[in-house]
Amino acid sequence: MEMSRPLKILRDITAVFVTALFMFPIFWWALTSIKPISAVFDKDRVNFFDFTPTFINYGVTLFGQSRSQIAIDEGLGMGVAGAEAYDSRMSILESIIVSIGATTVTMSVAVFAAYAISRMTFRGRGAYLNWVLGQRFMPPIAILIPLVSIYKVAGMRDTDNLYMGYLGLMMIYALMNLPIAVLLMKSFLDDVPKDVDEAAMIDGATRWQTFCKVVLPMVKGGVAASAVLCFIFSWTEFLLSLFLTTDIRTVPVKIQTFVTSTGNEWGFIAALGTTAIIPSFVFILLVQKHLVRGLTLGSLKE
Repeated sequence: MEMSRPLKILRDITAVFVTALFMFPIFWWALTSIKPISAVFDKDRVNFFDFTPTFINYGVTLFGQSRSQIAIDEGLGMGVAGAEAYDSRMSILESIIVSIGATTVTMSVAVFAAYAISRMTFRGRGAYLNWVLGQRFMPPIAILIPLVSIYKVAGMRDTDNLYMGYLGLMMIYALMNLPIAVLLMKSFLDDVPKDVDEAAMIDGATRWQTFCKVVLPMVKGGVAASAVLCFIFSWTEFLLSLFLTTDIRTVPVKIQTFVTSTGNEWGFIAALGTTAIIPSFVFILLVQKHLVRGLTLGSLKE
């Protein structure tokens, strides 16, 4: 039954209100990043736009600009540390390396595992799927203490070997993201009829050729959507990075260091936090159609 015009208007107003409600914290975060310290800590009122914008918070965190060059009231925080304590360029680079590496490892395993589950029948297939899904239910903090001990014994802490530290963080992120990547890829592969595989193999293609040259190109949007989701999970992860690394500081861990003994550096926190949100927004906008379809597939009976 078609909705009446008043109901449609009410639906649209409700949708706009709910969207604005969820977007407001992000808007406030971005606004705080360009506020001077006097506007951030205005005790008399909530200061929305009655201030002179400053980009020094971005200059310090993203470009290593010196804090001593500009007066505190022009946007700098309350701490006493030097510029190097807030320069986040290395942290951004480390987050990019770890997130891309973890995503590459995850997707390299997930596409093959999902294809096998989607196309091949084997004993315990249903139980295996439930086991894969169950791995995502376990909170990382439940395995944190034994994981730290294992990494120390195996020499995978960055304090023992920097490169092994990168590898160790990539591996644990890959394991953390693998269940959701496998399930997402399976949903996309299930949408490709098995007749396509059979037709290709009748024409002389091997199973490997069928997968690489026929099936995989048909689900490239799903691969991109799954990869973006894995990247975002790795990019925003905090707990494992905090406990498994010391010298390597990803963006979430770097933000935590802006909480100083003299107060919270809200300008720097907001600037780096706003910058960290941008890649997630861009990637999600690029693959949102495939991502929503993959997450909702199977919700309706055919």
